[in-house]
Amino acid sequence: MGSKQILEEWQYYKRVLDETEVTKKTLWLDVRGNHDNFNVLSLESKNNYYSNYSIQGQKHPRSYMYTINAGSELYTFIAIDACLKPGPRRPFNFVGILDEHEIKSIYNLINKSKDNNADFIIWFGHYPTSCILSQTNTSIRNIIGRYKESMVYLCGHYHTLGGAVPNMYTLQQAGFLELELADWKDNRMYRLGAIDHGQFSFIDVKHKEWPIVLITNPKHVLYTMPKKENIMSIIKSTHIRILAFSIALIKSVEIQLDAEPWSECEHIKGPLYVLRWNTTNYKEGVHTIRVKVIDIDGRETTVVQPFALDRSRLSFRILPRIILMSNVSNIFQFLFGTVLVLLVIPLCILRFLHILCERKQMNRPRFRIKFFHSWIRKLWILSTVDRLFFPLVFYALYLTIGPWAIGEVIENQTGVIFAWGTFVGKSFLPGAFTYAYGFFQLFSFHLPLMLILANRVDKRLQNTKPSSKPLSKICFVLQYLPIILLIMMQTCMAYFFWLAYGTLATILCPLRTWSIFLAIVLWYQVDTMPYSCLRSAAKIWSPLGGQIRIKLFRKVDIFSKIRISISLKTDFIVILYFCIN
Repeated sequence: MGSKQILEEWQYYKRVLDETEVTKKTLWLDVRGNHDNFNVLSLESKNNYYSNYSIQGQKHPRSYMYTINAGSELYTFIAIDACLKPGPRRPFNFVGILDEHEIKSIYNLINKSKDNNADFIIWFGHYPTSCILSQTNTSIRNIIGRYKESMVYLCGHYHTLGGAVPNMYTLQQAGFLELELADWKDNRMYRLGAIDHGQFSFIDVKHKEWPIVLITNPKHVLYTMPKKENIMSIIKSTHIRILAFSIALIKSVEIQLDAEPWSECEHIKGPLYVLRWNTTNYKEGVHTIRVKVIDIDGRETTVVQPFALDRSRLSFRILPRIILMSNVSNIFQFLFGTVLVLLVIPLCILRFLHILCERKQMNRPRFRIKFFHSWIRKLWILSTVDRLFFPLVFYALYLTIGPWAIGEVIENQTGVIFAWGTFVGKSFLPGAFTYAYGFFQLFSFHLPLMLILANRVDKRLQNTKPSSKPLSKICFVLQYLPIILLIMMQTCMAYFFWLAYGTLATILCPLRTWSIFLAIVLWYQVDTMPYSCLRSAAKIWSPLGGQIRIKLFRKVDIFSKIRISISLKTDFIVILYFCIN
C-alpha cells in the first residue's frame, strides 16, 4: 500500500535476465509503467531503477524503436513511454501523459520506420490509449491509426480490473487492435502472438499451462482488421497452420472443422503443424475450427475458435469497448462533476423552496412514495440549519478549486495537489486521476455524511423535548454506529494517504484529514444545537405546523348535523369554525 519502488525486485529482475542469458536467445524489449515511475523526479534520478536494471533502459530511457528482419519482411516494434515527468507517488500517476517533446520523438521513430520500409509495426506500452493524455491536438490513437503498417497496440495497466473484465480487447475506430493483458504478478498471464502472411493472431496463456496452441490460419474472426489485413491471404491459402508448444514433445495435433471428422496435422518444423484444406467449402458464414494437441506426457489442450471467409464479423463485448475506446480522464471529470452537482444543487433547491414556503408563496410539496417523501423531508430540514448547510455546501465546492494537500509529492519536492492538477517544483501535471479520487471522496464520505446528518436532524425535530430516560444500549449503538463507521473509514483512507505522501501532506490535507474533523464537528452540532435552529423547519414540517382537520358528525334533536373543523397553528391559537346545516 506504500508508494515507492522496491529495489530488491529490480535486482531480482536483472539477475534472472543475466543468469538465463535471455538476450542471447531472443530479443527482449521492456518499457516503463506507472509503478516504475514512483517518486522519480527525472530520468537521472537515483530512483529511476529502470535505467540501471532493465534491458533497454540504458539505451532508451523513454520511447524507442526496434526493427528486425524475418525472411523478406521487416518488423518494427515501437515502445510508448507515457510516464509522467516528474513521476509522483501514488495514486496520482494513474493516467499517463505525452508532452510535445515525447510526441515529436514518436513521430521521429515512425519516420525512421518508414525510411526502413517496415512491413508491420507493433506498438506496445504500459498505459492503454484511453489512459494517455496528449498535450497536443493529436492523440496516441490517431498517431497509431494513421499508418497502415500499424497492426496492434499491446498494453497492460488495467489488466482485468480486478477480474471484472478478463478479456479486455477491442478494435479501435482507426482499424488497429488494442489488447490489454492480465498481469503477471497475480494472474501469471503472458501472451503469444504471431503474424502469418499479414494476419495477426494471438492467445493469452496462464503460466504452467501446456500445451500452448495458436491457430494462425484461419484467423479468429473477432480479431480481424479489415483496414489492416487482406483476407485474401486466408481465402487463397492451401493449408491450415497451427503453432503448438509444450515442455515435452508433441505427440499429436488434430483438427476438426465444424462437425466434420477429426484430421491429423503434419509437422513441418519447430512448432509449426499444417493440414491441407479447401477454402471453397467455407466461403459463407461463420464456421468453427477445433484443435486438440497432446504431448507425450499426456497433457492435452483443446482450442475452439470461429472463423469466416466472407468478411462476416463478430462484435466485441460492450464493457471492454467502453473502457478501451473512451477517454478515462473525461469519464473521471464527468463522475466528479455529477456527484458534486447531486450533493450541492438539491440542498440549495430545497433551501430555496423552504424560503418560498415561509413566505407563503407556495405550498409544501407532497410525494406519494413514502421513501422519497421521507428523505426529501430529512434533506429539507437539513438545508434549513445554517450551521450544517453552509459547511456541507462550501466543503464540496472547495474541493473543486482549493488545494487538497500540500506535501512531498516526490521525495524532497514539495507539491500542491488540486482537482485540476498538481504543481511539483516548476512542473505542472494536469488533473486526470485526481477527479476519480475526488469522486470517490464525495461519493464514499460526503454523501453518507450528508445523509447521516439529515436523518439525525430529522430525529431531533421529531423529539424536541429531551428524554430523561437514558437510551438503551441497542438504541445507542444504532444511533452512533453510522457516523463512527464513516469516521473510521475516512481515518483508514487518511492513513493510506500518509503512507503515500508522508506526515506533512497528511496534516495539510483538507481532502482526507480535515474532513474527519468536519464530520465530528457537524455531528456534535446536530447533537447539541438549540431547538431555535429548527424553528424554521418546524413551521413547515412539524406535526403542529400543518393543518389538522378533524371531522366530527353528531346527531342533535334540533340540528341535523354539526361539523366542527379545528385548525391548530404554530402559535398554538385554537380557532373554531361552526358550520350549521
